Amino acid sequence: MTWENHSVSMEFAFLAYPSCPELCILSFLGISLVYALIITGNVLIVVAIQTEAHLHKPMYYFLGSLSGVEICYTAVVVPHILANTLQKQKTITLLGCATQMTFFIGLGSADCFILAAMAYDRYVAICHPLQYPLVMTLTLCVCLIVASVIVGFFLSSQLVASVFSLPFCHARGIEHFFCDVPPVMQLVCANSHMHEQSVLVAATLAIAFPFLLITTSYAFIVAAVLRIQSAVGRCRAFSTCSSHLAVVLLQYGCCAVMYLRPNSSYSAKQDQLLSLVYTLGTPLLNPLIYTLRNKEVKGALGRVFTRNYLSRNSKGRR
Repeated sequence: MTWENHSVSMEFAFLAYPSCPELCILSFLGISLVYALIITGNVLIVVAIQTEAHLHKPMYYFLGSLSGVEICYTAVVVPHILANTLQKQKTITLLGCATQMTFFIGLGSADCFILAAMAYDRYVAICHPLQYPLVMTLTLCVCLIVASVIVGFFLSSQLVASVFSLPFCHARGIEHFFCDVPPVMQLVCANSHMHEQSVLVAATLAIAFPFLLITTSYAFIVAAVLRIQSAVGRCRAFSTCSSHLAVVLLQYGCCAVMYLRPNSSYSAKQDQLLSLVYTLGTPLLNPLIYTLRNKEVKGALGRVFTRNYLSRNSKGRR
C-alpha cells in the first residue's frame, strides 16, 4: 500500500457523534443493549448448531458460519463506537482507520459470499434433491466458507489500498461513526475519478457478483417449484428459502445504496442512518429471522436452554 505523503500517526476525527452528554449516555446504553443481543443471538445459533447432531447439515453449517462472521463483523466497529461515545477525543490514526476499514469491508464481503453459498445450497436441495447428499458434502461446505472469507478480504485489501493511496485534505473530520469508504473518500483532495471507479469495481465484485449468483440460483428454484403439482409441496419448498430471502433483501438493500453509487451522490446523514442499519440492525435481525421461521433451530435452542437449566439445578443441589 502506498501512503504517499501520509504519516502513519496522522489522525482523523469522527464528527457524527452527538455533542450533548446526556444523549451520548443514552446512545451508549442503547447501542450496548443492541450489541449484547447481537452477540447473544448469534452465539446461541453457533452453539445450537455445534451441539445438536441433527443440525449437522450443509444449510446449518452455512448459517453457523454466517453468525460467526457477523459476531466478528460487529466486533470490528461497535466496541470502537461505544468507546468514542463516552470519550471527548473521538479520533483514530490513519493506520487504525485503514485496519478497521479492511476488516469491516472484508467481513461484510464474506457475509455476501456466504449468502450466495446458501443460495446455491437451496438450489441443489430443491432442483437436484437426489444428488444433494453427493454434491453438498462437508468438504465442499468448508471450501465455500473459506473461499468466501479469502475472496472477501482480497477485495477489501484492494479497495482499501485504492482509498489510502490518495492524498487527504488538511480538514480530517470524518462525518461518520467509523471508517467506511464513502465518508473517507470525501476527505480526498486530488481528482479521484479513476480511484472512484476502482472502488466501484471492487464494491461491485463484493456485492453485485454474489447477488447475481443468488438471483440466478433463485431463478432456477422458482422454475423448479412452479413445476410441482401440489400446492402444499410448493409452499413447503418456498418456506425453506423464505428466511434466506429475507436476510438477502435486508443485507443487499443497504449495501447497494451505500456502495453501488457515484461519490457525487454522497449524503452524510443518509449514510450515517444506513450504517446503523447494516452494522446493528442486520446482525440483530438475522438470528431472529432464522430462529422464528425455522422449527429445527427453535427446537435446538430450546434444548440448549433446557440442558443449561438442568445442569445448573444439578450443580446447585450438590
